[in-house]
Amino acid sequence: MAIPREKVYEMSLELHRRSRGKIAVESKVPVESTDDLSLAYTPGVAEPCREIVRNPSSLWEVTSKGNMVLVATDGTAVLGLGDIGPEAALPVMEGKCVLFKRFAGVDAFPLCLRTKDPDEFVHVVSLLEPVFGGVNLEDISAPRCFEIERKLQERVNIPVFHDDQHGTAVVVLAALSNALKVVGKRIDQVRIVINGMGAAGMAIARLLLAAGARNVVGCGRHGVLEEGQNINWAHREILPQLNPEGIRGSLADALRGADVFVGVSVAGAVKPEWVSAMAPRAVVMAMANPTPEIFPEEAKSAGAYVVATGRSDFPNQVNNCLGFPGIFRGLLDVRARRVTEGIKLAAARAIADLVGDQLSPDYIIPSALDPRVAPAVARAVAEQAVKEGVAQVLPQ
Repeated sequence: MAIPREKVYEMSLELHRRSRGKIAVESKVPVESTDDLSLAYTPGVAEPCREIVRNPSSLWEVTSKGNMVLVATDGTAVLGLGDIGPEAALPVMEGKCVLFKRFAGVDAFPLCLRTKDPDEFVHVVSLLEPVFGGVNLEDISAPRCFEIERKLQERVNIPVFHDDQHGTAVVVLAALSNALKVVGKRIDQVRIVINGMGAAGMAIARLLLAAGARNVVGCGRHGVLEEGQNINWAHREILPQLNPEGIRGSLADALRGADVFVGVSVAGAVKPEWVSAMAPRAVVMAMANPTPEIFPEEAKSAGAYVVATGRSDFPNQVNNCLGFPGIFRGLLDVRARRVTEGIKLAAARAIADLVGDQLSPDYIIPSALDPRVAPAVARAVAEQAVKEGVAQVLPQ
């Protein structure tokens, strides 16, 4: 039975109190006898240590590194709660670790750093490289998250992936690819309006452009992004690739005649009459959580043909769980050094392809609980990493 919406927060708090957090460390090997102890620890453990000295790459085989991801945050952009600090961010990081294990068998460990200095954050995380096979950045505010990701990837030889950016972008692209099939349009021929040009919105814009989109319009709290607004250096980098028609004004102005709306912004940001002014057979992806920019029934009544949200209680949930577990499973399996645009595109295609001939306006993306997703994404990611030369071993 589904949990009543009005009870979910109360019940979640009780769950966390009762379990005292959501994760624990468990041994993979028995320690029940003196023989067990001599193998798991001294004296036997000296031999894998010597093996790593002889052959450094064996670290991936004789330790947990090959299946271990670091989930790192500074607590500056947690869910829709904002800058609540590293301590208050820990329940979310633990939850992320749970999802890694549940959906892809990946072990993960949370790290909440009490610093807002990007260089200090990068320094601390880079020092932990010997232990982890990848880094999942989480809930870090923009534009600092862009700087941290870039600098950290330059310092380490393991993949760095900011899920709020790229995980969201991968799943959005998967859903949009299928939505455009439903409405009979092509990505290179539609106008796509993105509202909320923070970490997720920027990454979505970049990945859609990489996938062939030619007309992407970014909007923020002041309307269509343009020079002279309160924009940051990351916005200035991408502005030349956006808004080829030179649209100016509000979100309502940008949506007039648009084919696609992608919302990663705030509740109630879109009015029904703005949807009515969009092109025929419009696609609306209203992903603000927990309350979307416009509710599905309102959007459909206003003329939208396909509607997606970030919620599980409506059709077409755009959920990052469809992306990051399988992406990291694939990266770890081939010991990838980094995440490329090609890897993200391959992951999106793998997710979209699972819908197959069941494609319909209310089914453009698989369920987050679909057991086919993580293996399919992992396979596509591993193959693409090998193809692009960022893998260190071949997939098994």
